[in-house]
Amino acid sequence: MIHIMRERKGLFVLICLIFVTATMITSGCTEDPLDEPDEITILLDWTPNTNYSGLYAAIEQGYYEDQGLEVETIQASGNVVPMVGTGQAEFGVSYQEEVTYARLEGIPIVSIAAVIQQNTSGFASLKEHGIETPSDFEGKSYGGWGSPVEEAKIKALMDRYDADFEKVDIVTTGEVDSLIVIEQEADFAWIYYGWTGIEAELKGMALNFIELRDEEPALDYYTPTLITGEDLIAEDPELVERFMKATSKGYQLAIEDPEEAAQNLLTHAPELDEELVMASQEWLADKYQADADQWGLQDKEVWEDYSQWLYEYGVIEEIPDSEKAFTNQFLR
Repeated sequence: MIHIMRERKGLFVLICLIFVTATMITSGCTEDPLDEPDEITILLDWTPNTNYSGLYAAIEQGYYEDQGLEVETIQASGNVVPMVGTGQAEFGVSYQEEVTYARLEGIPIVSIAAVIQQNTSGFASLKEHGIETPSDFEGKSYGGWGSPVEEAKIKALMDRYDADFEKVDIVTTGEVDSLIVIEQEADFAWIYYGWTGIEAELKGMALNFIELRDEEPALDYYTPTLITGEDLIAEDPELVERFMKATSKGYQLAIEDPEEAAQNLLTHAPELDEELVMASQEWLADKYQADADQWGLQDKEVWEDYSQWLYEYGVIEEIPDSEKAFTNQFLR
């Protein structure tokens, strides 16, 4: 009996060894998709700031790594849309207005998430200039990038107050710091309060700020947004889904723990002013998602209203199909 038991035990051990060996061989022949991460590039439309905190959080917290992704971020400024549209980069940071222009020009990009739910931009001026409403733009100078939409926005707001747009002096300053513009080159400028407005507060600069969405509901559009190309969505939707799963977690961290998110940003951009990053991150924390059911969601009505506004003010000559310009399909 003992001899038989020993034989059975030996047979069991042999079977186990054969199974383990077979498993090891099979594992060596079958590639685990997470062993070799997919390399992707995210193009940033500006220098590092808190709009991008969710991306950096996803990198630092290992969320992209968990999804089998190896991420490189590149500052691409005005090249984001053409590079993403032609597949030279998988993802990018843009804004609703730019996506609208691109689609009308036949560039196949799609907005896949709203980074911030509401437009936090507006026209800022030093309090001493007395610009409290758009009617006060009369007789003042505006410093900006020189784009048609800037003038359209100023005119639209002034029209609501029966003010004369022809009495505004438009000065093209280019990509100059907006605070320098309103101190030295013009009376008012277009800023994003979550960064430049907070910076002004920290510097003790007293500003008047006219928020676009408060003056005109159609101007409460998505800025910034995350974009990708139609081809990537069609050819590898699983990659886009993994990217968005990790990115959503990154922005959720920015919402729930702004201090940690700020530190993640500073790790990648140590040249930034820490006090500004911390204050900006705290200010934006409840604005990333705002009243949406989840971070990143986009509303068709927001896309349609802004396109209609651009059309009415002659910025665009036709209204694009909003259903092709954005998607919520990768937000789970």
